[in-house]
Formats: sequence, structure tokens, C-alpha cells
Amino acid sequence: MTFEIQSGPFEPTWESLRTFKCPEWFRDAKFGIWAHWGPQSLPMAGDWYARNMYVEGHEQYLHHWRHYGHPSKFGYKDIIKLWKAERFDPDALMDIYVKAGARYFVVLAVHHDNFDNWNSKYHRWNAVNFGPHKDIVGMFERAARKRGLKFGVSEHLGAAFTWFSTNKGSDKTGPYAGIPYDGNDPEYEDLYLPNREEFGKMGYTNNPWWHQRWFERIKDLIDQYHPDLLYTDGGVPFYWSEEAIRLYWPKGVEVVRANNPEPGLHIIAHLYNTSAKIHGENQAVYTQKDPSPEVYRVGVLDIERGMQADIAEYPWQMDTCVGIWHYHARQPYKTPRQIIDLLIDTVSKNGNLLLNFPLRPDGTLDDEELYILACLAKWMEIHGEAIYGTRPWKVAGEGPLLAPASGPFREAEIPWTEMDYRFTSKGNVLYAFQMKWPSNGKALIRSLASDVSPKVQSIQLLGFEGEIQFHQTWFGLGIKLPDKPVTEFANCFKIEF
Repeated sequence: MTFEIQSGPFEPTWESLRTFKCPEWFRDAKFGIWAHWGPQSLPMAGDWYARNMYVEGHEQYLHHWRHYGHPSKFGYKDIIKLWKAERFDPDALMDIYVKAGARYFVVLAVHHDNFDNWNSKYHRWNAVNFGPHKDIVGMFERAARKRGLKFGVSEHLGAAFTWFSTNKGSDKTGPYAGIPYDGNDPEYEDLYLPNREEFGKMGYTNNPWWHQRWFERIKDLIDQYHPDLLYTDGGVPFYWSEEAIRLYWPKGVEVVRANNPEPGLHIIAHLYNTSAKIHGENQAVYTQKDPSPEVYRVGVLDIERGMQADIAEYPWQMDTCVGIWHYHARQPYKTPRQIIDLLIDTVSKNGNLLLNFPLRPDGTLDDEELYILACLAKWMEIHGEAIYGTRPWKVAGEGPLLAPASGPFREAEIPWTEMDYRFTSKGNVLYAFQMKWPSNGKALIRSLASDVSPKVQSIQLLGFEGEIQFHQTWFGLGIKLPDKPVTEFANCFKIEF
């Protein structure tokens, strides 16, 4: 295998890459929007469609058979050809994202379905050759940079070799029993992959051909678009620690434990060195999900749909979705309140929130998504100063719900009390978010008691023009609130010492 990379300050080793320092733009940005979108959006039946349509009895298999035809006759290659993205307007979308408060934007470049959303040099199954006949990544990149947003791409390709092996099967029962799915057709092996020996498995393959193939395609993605952020859906390819496998892989699934981080380390070094060549020093961020100490410091740790119990030593990112990753016409969404609360909690603990709004197959947002984005825009207009450019205070917050369950896939809506606060800071200013408006019109912040805190000079309630009365004693900082909250979501005090 050969992994040629841009020369520069980083070597493709754990030791060299652990010298990574998070760029200030990422620490200041705090909030990014992500667009999960691709051929799997077409059926409007949710995430992992390309895999599950080949799993006999699965609800997506049944949806596919009844709506399009049996996967032995009408397969994923045919879904790709139906995806047209006919109403895709990246400039209009980006205007909405900017207004909602996003400071960086991430587009799904390639999912586990082995389909590239850019004009790929190494893979004919891409959005320029098939489906929309558009360079989705390039169009999004131009729209984001035009508006001053940092631009990121997500790659989910590493696990595709095992994940997509279900297309090699056939039904065990029924009218199509024993008839191979179309993934067995050698004419389409470049899409469906030569992965018969991986059937039923998941994880990172040990196949060296696939390691080389992954490297070439992701390097091409970096070289064409020079992303400010590269997100890997997993650990550093092709490596998972035992801790990461325990956290991320479902029980009962045979997980392939690859142990060849060389392709991944070379890609990270190439990303950083390419950025350093352009900017004079590295300004790129690499995110991955393995929390083990030997791995996570090569970039920024990403926690999928999960939280931190307290302030993290290093900047990190929570990624989540308003619903599920690819568009699903029946999926309930998070409320605006839940999203804003997640943002506040994440930022108070030294993190960023990357929030996915899945696009419909035609490239548009639905009415509920537009409503959520409008709510974010209204709240951010008032409270953005307490989010952007802030740093953690000496404590993340106070109250009975200071440390909700931490780790991936733990993002249930939190039943906040009137005693729950989250803090951010900027210079000599403390921002205190009261997570639930008190029924008695009073707030008490115990962390600002006179015997442990500097003297408070002034207090504003962001968005409220009147004077705020307060008194600071050994018991805490007492605040008298106006009759009505400024917002139906979390309100914030700006406190100067």
C-alpha cells in the first residue's frame, strides 16, 4: 500500500498528530449545521436504508419491496438513479443556516452506501455521474464560503466494506427464496463491493485493497475542497479501541476488529499539512469518535448523540440530529427547547454542537425543520453573545442536573429545575443560563456567594431593557426577575464583576 501525503509539520504517527492544537475558529464557533443527504434520502424511510433494504423482514426491506420492487430485481443502484435533487438550492439553504446561527457547515460527502457526493476521481458511483448529476459537495462549499462559514465534510466510508455486505444475501422464505439480491451481480461490484466474505459482519475490514481505496477517495475529497473540518464516522480508520467498540457497536453483532491505523493517520496528516500549506499553520479540524487516550488527541473527540458530565479538558463536539440521520417522513423531531438546552449544556462544558437537519430527497427542508431553524434564529439573535467566542467558567453550572448521563447515545430531554444553571464566560463577563424560568420570579445562583465570588458590579437579562435588581450575600446571588421571560426557552443573565 502507498499513502502519499502533503509534506508539512505533521508526520503520520500517533506521536506527531497528538501535537495537534485546536484552532481558535472552532473554539469560537460553537454551533454548526450538518446536512445528511444522499440517495438514501429518496425513500424517505430513514437511516441505513442501503443496508436494511437487503435484510429480509426489516421494515425498510418491506418498504422497499412494496414501494419499488424486490431487491433481487430493483436494488440500491436503481434507487441512486431515481434521486434527482431537483429543488436543491444551496444558497437559499445556507442563508437559512446562517440566520439560525451556524458558524460552520458540514455536508455528508460519502455515507456507508459507497456513493460519493462529489466529482470523485476514483469512483464512478458519484453524484456527478448518477442521480442528480451535480457536484453536491462543491455546490455546498461555494455557498458556505461565500457567507464566511467554515466548511466541513463528513466521511462514513471506512465501515462500508462490511456494512454493505447484506446486498450479497437472498431471502430465506417467500416467493423470492434463494434468488440472489442484485448485489451479487458482478456488473455492479464497484458499487456493491467485493465483500462476500464479510457477510453479516460490521466494523472496519482488514482488507488491504479497501484500505488503499478508502485513502485514495478521501485524499481526493481533501485535495478538491480543502475542508476546514473532516469528520470520520468511527475511530481513526482502520482502528477501533476496545472501549470504542463497547460504546458504539450493538451487542450481538460480529464486529471486525481491524488494527491498521496507517491509512487514517496518513489522511489526518495530509489534512493538517494541506491546511498548513494554505494558511501558514494548520487551521483544519479532524473529528472522530474513539475516546481512548491513545486516539482522541489526534484531533477533536466527537460524541454521537451524547453529552459530557463536566467541563472537558480539550475542545470536543457533540453531533446529533433533529430526528434521525437520513430523512424519514414519520420521524418525530426534537423540540427547539431541547436543541437549545443541548447547545447550552455542550458549550458550558467546552464543546461544540453539530446539528443535522436531514434534507428531503428534492433538497428542501420540511416545515417543521424550518420552524426549528426560525426558533434558533430568534433565540440566537438575543443570546449569541453568551455562546460564540465564550470559554468555560470555573464550573460548568450548578443544580441537581449538573451531570446528566455522559457518553454516546444519551441525549434524552432533561427535566430541568429552577435551580439548574449553566455558565459560559468571556473576559470578566459571566453568562448564567437559567434552564427553567422560576415560578416565584426569583433566581438564586449559589456559585456567586459573596464569600467565594468577586463582587458583582452589574447584571443584565439578555433581551430585557429594564433594570435588574440583585443582592449578593454569603448565601448566593439573588436576582429579581421581570414579570415575563424574554424567551420561552432558556434565559440568560450577563454578569459583570
